[in-house]
Amino acid sequence: MNTGSTTRRAATAGAAALVLALTASACGGGDTAEGGDKGGQELKGETVTVAGVWTGVEQKNFQKVMDAFTEKTGAEMKFVSTGDNVSTVVGSKIQGGNAPDVVMVPQVGVLEQFAEKGWLKPLSKTADDRARDYFAPVWKEYGTIGDVFYGLYFKASNKSTVWYGPEAFEQAGVTPPEDYDGMLEAGRTLSDSGVAAFSVAGEAGWPLTDWFENVYLSQAGPEMYDKLAAHEIPWTDPSVVKALTTLGELFGDKELVEGGGAGALRTDFPESVEKVFGDDPKAGMVYEGDFVAGLISGQFGKKVGEEAKFFPFPAVDGGEPPVVGGGDAAVVLKDGENSDAGMKFVEFLATPEAAEVWAGAGGFISPNEALNLDAYQDETTRQIAQSLVEAGDGVRFDMSDQAPAAFGGTQGAGEWKLLQDFLRDPSDPEGTAKKLEAAAAKAWKKS
Repeated sequence: MNTGSTTRRAATAGAAALVLALTASACGGGDTAEGGDKGGQELKGETVTVAGVWTGVEQKNFQKVMDAFTEKTGAEMKFVSTGDNVSTVVGSKIQGGNAPDVVMVPQVGVLEQFAEKGWLKPLSKTADDRARDYFAPVWKEYGTIGDVFYGLYFKASNKSTVWYGPEAFEQAGVTPPEDYDGMLEAGRTLSDSGVAAFSVAGEAGWPLTDWFENVYLSQAGPEMYDKLAAHEIPWTDPSVVKALTTLGELFGDKELVEGGGAGALRTDFPESVEKVFGDDPKAGMVYEGDFVAGLISGQFGKKVGEEAKFFPFPAVDGGEPPVVGGGDAAVVLKDGENSDAGMKFVEFLATPEAAEVWAGAGGFISPNEALNLDAYQDETTRQIAQSLVEAGDGVRFDMSDQAPAAFGGTQGAGEWKLLQDFLRDPSDPEGTAKKLEAAAAKAWKKS
C-alpha cells in the first residue's frame, strides 16, 4: 500500500464524513462543507453543456451526477455524446462556435492535445485543493500539462479484471486461473464444454489496446512499460514483438475467441459483455475493466458477485500481475458559453459527494480517497475500487491513453486500427510491430 495515500485518507476521513453528513441534510439548500458553495439557486438560469464519450447505461448514470449538481446549484445541465472520436467532435464544435463548457476526456493524449491547442482553462484553486486533498498524486500528475493543472479525474477504471460466468465455469469444471497459461488452459476446457473461452470486443480498437497493455506490463515489466508509453523505445523492440506473439496465440485460436477474429471484429463492447452475461451465453469470459459491472447489472440484469464474478488479469511468463488504470478527466473549455459555471461543475466532481452518486448506480469506481467504500452497491466493485485506491502511485495508466490521439485514441487509425488488423490475422507479430512503430513515430513527430 502507498503510505502517502494512507496518510491522506486518514487526514481527510473526518472532512469526508462531514461532507457526506451535511449533503444528506442539505437537499433543500444552504451552505455545504465543500468550499461554502451556496446551495439551491446559485446558477439558476445558466446552462452547462458537458461533452463525453458515454452512451447507454454510462450516460444515464452520469446524468444522475449532473442532476445532483442541478439540485445543488439550479444550473440546467446538458450532455452531448461524442462517440469515440472525442477530439474530432470537440474540435469541430469549437470551430463552429458551439463549444461545450466541460469535456470528459478519456485519454491523456487528448488532454495534452487540447492543452497544446490552447483550448483549456486552468482549473481553479478550489479544484486544485480538492485534488490534493482527496486524490493520490498520480491522478493530479496525469491531469497536469507542463506545470498547469487542467484535468480532474472523476471516473477511474481498473483495467486488469477478467469477468466470467460462474455457471459456465462450474459446468466446465474450471476455476479462476493462477497465471496466463492457466487462463488459456481453462479457456480450452470451456470450449470443450460447448462455449467459447472469450468474447472479444474487436469492433472498437480500444479493448484490444487494453489486452496488449496487460500482457506487456506483466511480461516486460513496469520500467519497459513506461518507456514504451513515452515512445522512448520503438514498437519494434523485442519486448513488443514478444507481447504481440503471446497475444496472437490467443487471438488466432478459434477455440478461445468466440466467432474467431472475424466475429470479434463485428462485436462491439456491449455485445461482448452480452455474449457472456446475456440470456444466451456464447462465451465464458470477457476481459475488460471494472465498468463491465455496470452493463452486467444495468443492461443484462445479472447480480454482480453471484451471477457474474471476476478475477485479476493473471501474471504472464512469471511476471507480476498487471494493474492498469485509466480514467475520464473533466476539463473546462475557454470557448464555452458558460465556462465559469462549468468550472463550478468540475469543482463539484472533485468531491466525494459527486462520486457517491454514480458509485451507488454501479459501473463506476472513483480515485477519490475520501469516498466511503460503502457507497458502492456490491462487494465486488468495492474490492476493485479499494485495490485501485490502495495502489496509490503504483497504478500504471493506460498506455494508449498516454499516446497522441492520432496513435492511441482514434477509431480506424493508429494503434486501434493496427491491432484490429492483428486480431484479423495475428500471424506476423514482427510485421505488426513495424507498422505500429511507423504510426507511433508519425504521431509523436506531429505532437
